[in-house]
Amino acid sequence: MNISEKITFTDASPDDRSLAIREALRNAIIDRRLAPGTKLSESEVGSLFDVSRTVARAALQMLTFEGLVKTERNRGAFVSNPSPEEAKQIFASRRLIEPGIVAAAVERIMPAEIEQFRRQLDEEARYMNERGPAARRGEIKASGDFHLMLASVAGNVILQKFMDELVARSSLVIALYGRSGVSSCGHSEHSAILDALEKADGARAAALMVHHIDHIEADLDLQLKQGLGLRDALEMP
Repeated sequence: MNISEKITFTDASPDDRSLAIREALRNAIIDRRLAPGTKLSESEVGSLFDVSRTVARAALQMLTFEGLVKTERNRGAFVSNPSPEEAKQIFASRRLIEPGIVAAAVERIMPAEIEQFRRQLDEEARYMNERGPAARRGEIKASGDFHLMLASVAGNVILQKFMDELVARSSLVIALYGRSGVSSCGHSEHSAILDALEKADGARAAALMVHHIDHIEADLDLQLKQGLGLRDALEMP
């Protein structure tokens, strides 16, 4: 697949170009084609996508905000290389925060939102029944979106922004180190949490959430995987 097949920049604004590059790089990271620690220079990214370094820099900054890329002073940008300790801290943070999010959500969730969650679970199930990198990316994203939707229902904007970062970092760790090769964010566990929310059983929903996060972390094999170079990872000629 060449660059013209992936992204069409005709009449695209600089912001749109940065967003498209960010998506291509993000997919390569989640697919494990770009290994942790891979250098992402602005000049090489700009050259590969035929854009200015300014546009490339904006794309890398987006990924840095998500926690998928780390920028080191005087060295540049690299694919994040979460250590086992960092991975543990991510899930420890989620165990502290998400039961509170569930407790707040159970007080606010409406029947229409329950239906939205059901549709989200249907989408997650569809990806689980498919194969290939695109389905895997879709499953990881759909799984993370379930947790972000809960944060939105809880109504705390600060916690919602924090969850955006935690879910992005979790997605990287899961994609890189999940033993099963899928999101491991159990579909049946999401359904059980939603059932408890629908019944207004906050204590059960919170307990299920902790168990769920424990399950995700237990599926991790925190060993580095061998990846490709930037050009090969992006499947460019």
